[in-house]
Amino acid sequence: MAKRSKGRPVDGILLLNKAIGISSNKALQQAKGVYFAQKAGHTGALDPLATGMLPICFGEATKFTQFLLDTDKTYVVRAKLGERTTTSDSDGEIVSTKDVNVTVEQLSAEIAKFLGESDQYPSMYSALKYEGRPLYKYAREGIEVPRKCRKINVFSLTLDEFDEANNEVQMTAHVSKGTYIRTIVDDLGENLGCGAHVIMLHRSAVGHYPADKMVTLEQLEALLAKAKQQDLSPSTYLDELLLPMDTALVDLPVVEISQEQGVSFSHGQAVVLGSELPDGALKVLADGVFIGTGEKNADGHLKSKRGLSNQQEATE
Repeated sequence: MAKRSKGRPVDGILLLNKAIGISSNKALQQAKGVYFAQKAGHTGALDPLATGMLPICFGEATKFTQFLLDTDKTYVVRAKLGERTTTSDSDGEIVSTKDVNVTVEQLSAEIAKFLGESDQYPSMYSALKYEGRPLYKYAREGIEVPRKCRKINVFSLTLDEFDEANNEVQMTAHVSKGTYIRTIVDDLGENLGCGAHVIMLHRSAVGHYPADKMVTLEQLEALLAKAKQQDLSPSTYLDELLLPMDTALVDLPVVEISQEQGVSFSHGQAVVLGSELPDGALKVLADGVFIGTGEKNADGHLKSKRGLSNQQEATE
């Protein structure tokens, strides 16, 4: 007998505004519980210290989380100059304290050096894994393990405020996937000769998603309570907050096929089109309805890469 899934089928993307002090996984589980969803996953962890945009993918949307993991991000970060910590943020222990003798001109000049492509070594206090274990677990045991250098791109890094009285700097960073803001701040402090660490980090954007679409767990819980009070389905207010799952694919080329071709596509059959297909992942619509992602096969025909289980459009 097939095992029944706990929860209800929910498809879509929620832009959660993660609160400070909780892990991304705990925030995910709480959101999943409020929605009573069968399946959910987040798209890029935020440290407990960090707040801001944490896209939660429900149901069929979990098939497309990689596209959000791969997209660029925007952060607002506040750093304390003069103190370096074990974790490069205020959750760690202070390992060095130095006087701060920095002018705004020096600060601006050093910040500008981070622009463009560069190599970055992930922090030992990151969630990346080495031999199946997160790096931060090794770090907590005082063990240093090899880390692969990764290519990052800092599209912009602007100085928003320099509070000289308190030795605090606030910046806005638009960066490529996999960029550790803590590492940038730590490197900035070393380049200035005084040390620095993150005291506030807020992710304001993931790809094209706007900040004003974010909701907090408290707001979700209030809507759930409102629905119960009115003896309505919990989905009445909650599901209105979900974005269509194909909003994660806005950067992909779109391929339009007929409904009949869509049936073949969903059954794993290659679709022959009259025009040449571009390389890479493609967003596929059947008579205007999103049915999944595809790619060009060796014969130049359209084949399915990630299809929806039920072919129901989640963009309505």
